[in-house]
Amino acid sequence: MRDNASLSANQTRAGAAPLVSVRSLSRVFDVSRPWLNRVIERLPRRYLTAVSDVSFDIPARTTYALVGESGSGKSTIGKILVGLLSPSEGSVEINGIDLARETDPGKIDRVRSDIQMIFQDPYASLNPRWTVRAIIAEPVAARGGDASGLAERLLEQVGLSAEDAEKYPHEFSGGQRQRICIARALASEPRFIVCDEPTSALDVSVQAQVLNLMSDLKEEFGLTYLFISHDLTVVRHMADRVGVLYLGRLVEEAAPDDLNEIPRHPYSRMLLEAAPRLDAFGREIDPPKGEIPDPISPPAGCAFHPRCPIAVDRCRQERPLLRPLGRARVACHRAGEDGTPTA
Repeated sequence: MRDNASLSANQTRAGAAPLVSVRSLSRVFDVSRPWLNRVIERLPRRYLTAVSDVSFDIPARTTYALVGESGSGKSTIGKILVGLLSPSEGSVEINGIDLARETDPGKIDRVRSDIQMIFQDPYASLNPRWTVRAIIAEPVAARGGDASGLAERLLEQVGLSAEDAEKYPHEFSGGQRQRICIARALASEPRFIVCDEPTSALDVSVQAQVLNLMSDLKEEFGLTYLFISHDLTVVRHMADRVGVLYLGRLVEEAAPDDLNEIPRHPYSRMLLEAAPRLDAFGREIDPPKGEIPDPISPPAGCAFHPRCPIAVDRCRQERPLLRPLGRARVACHRAGEDGTPTA
């Protein structure tokens, strides 16, 4: 657990201008059937809201984690932040530049060179026809830079051998492939890296090695992470701040220790109760109730109210705003009313 000194340091850094600033971010996908089918069958257009009015900041040299069940919008936000998707509404500023609205090619190029991404499946994200040297050097070579000796140097920094540069991705284990992905992400000397569940496809022992490597590299290179995960244990180890997503909405934001000890939103409590714990062998808990609603036709009011044990009529009618509560932010009408501490 973090001590008070490190908490104060995080609060000081959080008070500075953020490296990444997300404001009222929304992303809607058109999932309608083809035009001719709609005309013949007289069907309306259908829209899926993957992200809805999400706002948060990531100060430089910190890790912000997004957690939630599958389908909560975590990966969509990550793809928007690196420019793979454009927002439907809202803005994403990285080092003060909004890539979706900026018109200066020079500024766009500088910001893009500061961004990289580590994907969930290390094998699928590596070109099987390229050597490891070509894969790692690609971000630099694509911009006309000198990549001589780069792959060998980065492979050693991520715990592999320089001789591995001549090999192909299929010659490595899953953990080694993820180390290659990390080396590739470091090749362009980025400031901000989006990590989309980078250890979920790995064995538990290998996960720990990769996470420790990422923590060491963060301190060595002064990196800033957006860490996407469904594993609350991993998030507690990695993050300075945690945002809990539900159906594309940010329902709680807190420091990882506060979230684990004093979850203020009922959904956060449900996630924590369902998470495996070494000190709770044989415990009996109720399984999570219900499933995430259809994002094409989400429920009115609070999206979590069909599964919430403390929902009232107001929850079914009025969407709660994300409001400060102690050292956290929470989107719940009843937060603080049911005996939950607010400190």
